[in-house]
Amino acid sequence: MPDAYVALEGGSVVAARCRAPGTSHGELVFTTAYTGYEESLTDPSYEEQVLTFSYPLIGNYGVRSERFESERVHPRAVVARELTEDVAEWLAEEGVPAVDRLDTRDLVGQIREGGAMKCGISAGPDASERKAREALADCPGMSDHTDIGAQVSVAETQTRGDGSTDVALVDCGAKGSIAQSLVERDATVHVLPYDTAPGEVADLDPDVLFISNGPGDPANFEAAQSLVEEFAGEIPLAGICLGQQIIARALGGSTEKMDFGHRGVNQPVRDLRTDRVVMTTQNHGYTVADPGELEVTQVNVNDDTPEGLESDALDVLTRQYHPEANPGPNDSLGFFDDVLELADCRTPVAAD
Repeated sequence: MPDAYVALEGGSVVAARCRAPGTSHGELVFTTAYTGYEESLTDPSYEEQVLTFSYPLIGNYGVRSERFESERVHPRAVVARELTEDVAEWLAEEGVPAVDRLDTRDLVGQIREGGAMKCGISAGPDASERKAREALADCPGMSDHTDIGAQVSVAETQTRGDGSTDVALVDCGAKGSIAQSLVERDATVHVLPYDTAPGEVADLDPDVLFISNGPGDPANFEAAQSLVEEFAGEIPLAGICLGQQIIARALGGSTEKMDFGHRGVNQPVRDLRTDRVVMTTQNHGYTVADPGELEVTQVNVNDDTPEGLESDALDVLTRQYHPEANPGPNDSLGFFDDVLELADCRTPVAAD
């Protein structure tokens, strides 16, 4: 008999097998990645979501902490066709409900047709359809998580590296590989809380202001948007994923929620200047609808959504995808070299 249930927003309930017990809810999304499950599960951008793996077997090369992108698992629950014992035990230790032995092909099909949806999960000896439905009823929408940044950001400034270029990285849910990629290129990275005030950045006087990736609706990251509005044209600006969306909003643009987003390691991106296509890793459910003052320089081959924004006049460089992708692909790692070259455009900022 099944000992786990997934209640979907459309009204159906799917029976499954419990691999890690608990009751939870979140926005049900899927990733097409077939490797990198450790990186995905520790990516802060999955906060308040339930992650479904479309690849049928998850965990076939174990669990190693050196691959983690943060200190904990971020999805509220995990769904797969089959989870190995290693991954199931890890999720149980983390207190994250996990289920398998259900038709993930059908589940992914429903998400693609109906969009990312709310779900409730009940797993374990006392699991029931009723508990799954009750969890679903308590599930807020992603845009309702108005202070989600507080759940994923550092509480106080942290400094990494000791290089020649100072980067202020606003942590809206940053993957660890972003700071590491900059440190490896001789940067000193000051990781700042998501709600850092402009005066603190002015005191730091960085060479580059970098807005990180993160979960949820970019409209809820008002403090980070204020930083961009304050320093645009004075400090070079860079951003990844949510960071691109925040920067676009601050510079006269707008964002919108996608039907089911881009999540996987094989998203093709075309550079409009060179016509070159690179494969990228992505994890986002919102996108830039209007770039405002910025120029769209890269687009997604599948749906033409903006993947790169730039402004020579304002010294802005952003990417919707993750150039620091782990375990890959690494086609676009040169982005970090380009970001650090922006430091040559720095204008010293005086504190108020």
